[in-house]
Amino acid sequence: MAISRELLEILVCPKCKGGIHLNDNKDGLVCENCRLVYEIRDDIPVMLLDEAKPLDQ
Repeated sequence: MAISRELLEILVCPKCKGGIHLNDNKDGLVCENCRLVYEIRDDIPVMLLDEAKPLDQ
């Protein structure tokens, strides 16, 4: 089961409150403004700043 389109439409970056989108592997949510990736574990996005990884990794 993947993340629903409705959930993706309402989620925002917890740091800047900007829009996010799925990465190419569909295993993370990307904030281009903050250059952060929020991991998706067991179809649940982990939207915690402490868990976010830099986009460059």
